[in-house]
Amino acid sequence: MTKNKLSHIDRLVLFSTVIMTGAAVMVIELLGTRVIAPFYGTSLYVWSSLIAVTMIALALGYYLGGWFADRFPKIRLAHVLGLAALGTLLIPLLSPAILAATESFGMRAGAFCSALSLFLLPLSFLGMTGPFVIKLATCDLEGVGSTAGSVYAVSTVGSVLSTLALGFYLLPIFGTHSIIEITGLLLLALGLLLAFYERYRIGKPQFILLGLIALLSTGAFIWDTNSPARVAEGFSVGSEAESLYGWVRVVEDERAGIKLLLSDASSIGAIDIKSGRSVLGYQQLLMMLPMIQEPASLMGLPVNRDALLIGLGVGYVATQLKNKGITTDTIEIDPAVADAAQQSFGFKPTGAFLVGDGRYEIRNLNKKYDLIIHDCFTGGAEPTHLLTHEMFTQLKNLMTEHGVLALNFVGFSHGEGSEALASVSKTLSATFPYQRVFMTLPNADFSDYVFLASSKPIEFAAHNDPEQRFLNVIKSLETKAPTTGGVLLTDDFNPLEHMQIRKAEVYRKLFIERVAPELLLR
Repeated sequence: MTKNKLSHIDRLVLFSTVIMTGAAVMVIELLGTRVIAPFYGTSLYVWSSLIAVTMIALALGYYLGGWFADRFPKIRLAHVLGLAALGTLLIPLLSPAILAATESFGMRAGAFCSALSLFLLPLSFLGMTGPFVIKLATCDLEGVGSTAGSVYAVSTVGSVLSTLALGFYLLPIFGTHSIIEITGLLLLALGLLLAFYERYRIGKPQFILLGLIALLSTGAFIWDTNSPARVAEGFSVGSEAESLYGWVRVVEDERAGIKLLLSDASSIGAIDIKSGRSVLGYQQLLMMLPMIQEPASLMGLPVNRDALLIGLGVGYVATQLKNKGITTDTIEIDPAVADAAQQSFGFKPTGAFLVGDGRYEIRNLNKKYDLIIHDCFTGGAEPTHLLTHEMFTQLKNLMTEHGVLALNFVGFSHGEGSEALASVSKTLSATFPYQRVFMTLPNADFSDYVFLASSKPIEFAAHNDPEQRFLNVIKSLETKAPTTGGVLLTDDFNPLEHMQIRKAEVYRKLFIERVAPELLLR
């Protein structure tokens, strides 16, 4: 590549390089959330950390790229790409140790420090490629502006294409670590091809340096791919799949005799293997819903009771409602969860079975429900768009005149984070005139809370002694949501994620204590 005249082949090589490095930047940035999600979820704090680290790395790469390109002509673009490949291939190899080391830092600091440690180097080297290409592609000062503009425009095109390909097609097929490894190997191959293309302008010491980088990159790839699978003592993984929404695994706790459905660091279903009963207290609490008293105007008349469940889990709630004569339509956002519920937990849909985001899917429903169960809690990020006044209004419009909304929410009743519970209560009250609240752990500060909300008073009726005994227990779990510090949650103003930082950290700590930290590491 000569500075006096840039051939069409030279231009093709350089701009192809820019397209690929631009694509690699977005692959690392987007998959960065999937790498650290098992420890820190996919909250706004995680995304903010990834975006901030990406901007820091690119700024550093742009500066250092220009500096090295001007002062060290023996450092070639092939070396930069080789180092970017090495940094990329080290991500899956180093992520378990770095995530474990930063776990004690807390939600925000831990997410930022882990992102900085894992992604700063590969993204910085990728950022360096732009100035190097501009230096190589500029024939005279009069053309430097158009050359720089073209380089960054082409890089952005690469970023756009990789973003669409990754989100729409690649991730569900190949998984996070495989895509990162493929990206690293492609960068390494590109660096070697550039070295071959420039072989007449690269000296022997430079080839030796590139060979060393290639050797280290290959070693990192082989080491990672041949590392034994992490095993948590007393646990066995039955199946696993990665979707756009999480790393979904079916895990058996052999000591406790429990089968778990995990999504990242959230336990979204837990069944006692012998009895087939859910061990999640709030799901037992939801069995009070069939005992809700019918209004006097309907007593003695046939009632077609239909339910809608938003958030499938393992399908336990829908199955139990079927046993009570209630047909349940289900909505589950994650296809991997939907598959696991059917394949590993024997769930059979009792009504419509919809896979998609609850906020979108409910707009396409055209029937009325006597019961709507909102069960979208996760241990990581809260689905804040499902917990707003607008969402609750949409659900209210799907309910019969005497319909009841049951909402599961995990939080604190006192101290830091209690404003989240108060905000959910306040938002429900802005939509429904009647509300009752039950907790799974009496007199506990941190618990599952089940909100019942309706346009009519909510009463219960027992038809036999076992039901009456169950009702007596239920009444002992009734409580009041905190009223101080709460705000009305809307699509425009929803600080719920910030309010739930303490919850996310406590939940992660409990998960590690009760399950196994090894299950958070790939």
